[in-house]
Amino acid sequence: MTGVPKILMTLGAIIFVVGFLMQFIHIGRLPGDIIVKKGNTTVYFPIVTSILVSIILSAIFYFLGKFR
Repeated sequence: MTGVPKILMTLGAIIFVVGFLMQFIHIGRLPGDIIVKKGNTTVYFPIVTSILVSIILSAIFYFLGKFR
């Protein structure tokens, strides 16, 4: 169980870096994302953004798995 703190610290650092980069790279509201506005209500379905994030994370985890 000695590897759990190291994994949590690495995961926290990755989340911090991604959060910092998202301040400068606006990946939300891509063409293909669905936005429905009716009156005072707005519903946002980030379909393309979800697919893009999934592809990027899959590539990262694939390459991390190759070097393990």
